Amino acid sequence: MTGIQDIATPRRTKEIIQRHGFSFKKSLGQNFLIDQNILNKIVSAAGLDDTKGALEIGPGIGALTEKLAQSAKVVTAVEIDQRLLPILEEVLAPYEHVKVRHGDVLKLDLQEVFASDFAGVSKVSVVANLPYYVTTPILMRLLEDKLPLENIVVMIQKEVAERMAASPGTKDYGSLSIAVQYYSEPELVCIVPNTVFIPQPNVESAVIRLRVRETPPVEVVDEKHFFEVIHAAFAQRRKTISNNLKSRFFTKENRDALEPLLQQAGIEPSRRGETLSIEEFARLSAVLLEAGIS
Repeated sequence: MTGIQDIATPRRTKEIIQRHGFSFKKSLGQNFLIDQNILNKIVSAAGLDDTKGALEIGPGIGALTEKLAQSAKVVTAVEIDQRLLPILEEVLAPYEHVKVRHGDVLKLDLQEVFASDFAGVSKVSVVANLPYYVTTPILMRLLEDKLPLENIVVMIQKEVAERMAASPGTKDYGSLSIAVQYYSEPELVCIVPNTVFIPQPNVESAVIRLRVRETPPVEVVDEKHFFEVIHAAFAQRRKTISNNLKSRFFTKENRDALEPLLQQAGIEPSRRGETLSIEEFARLSAVLLEAGIS
């Protein structure tokens, strides 16, 4: 394929930025990758081929988009910064199967995007270098909307990636871990130093792959209630599960009812939220609902 190659080098990135007079906006969390090896790891983790589609969020100047275009049948990139649109139009000109949408992914009708842009592909993965300040809202939107996704492979802040992949009983395990693991199977792909970005962020990054589940790992009667129980359990990490649940779901008059319910769910009242598995939270939610506690 003819046209530009390897946007993600320091020289090429600086040349594109200078030629277009582009200036970085801190408010948009813009950090452009300049390392081919990391880009290749991201694309490889997505498992793309010429029958699959890729949705990219925040393409920047198109470094990752270019790699996706060389692997996937269809690529749609969503960019919020209007100043980047002419750059993307120029650098992605060789790739007719790439579509750039201007907008905020949190406000887009993603069901419509999938129906119109990915009608002719077998499977779709989200592949992105996400702005750190909106990582969690974007990922939870993608997962909660139950989109027909195969994988979500994203570059995010290292500590957030570690929280998503954490196991019960560890310091990183919390409500985010359970929410992500309810919808997907997370796996850390690689740790990324801040030296491979322009400009360099102040934190380490990581690439994480979320294999989107067809069905959750546990049966939940009421998802809303299930996640309310989880959030309550982690409201104050140093408190026991019993004390946290009392603060959220019980009054002084009916607090004595909690301990028997915890025992019924097979959970010691003295345990803390971070020791409970996703199966135990599902069981606890079911027991509370059955007792009319919501």
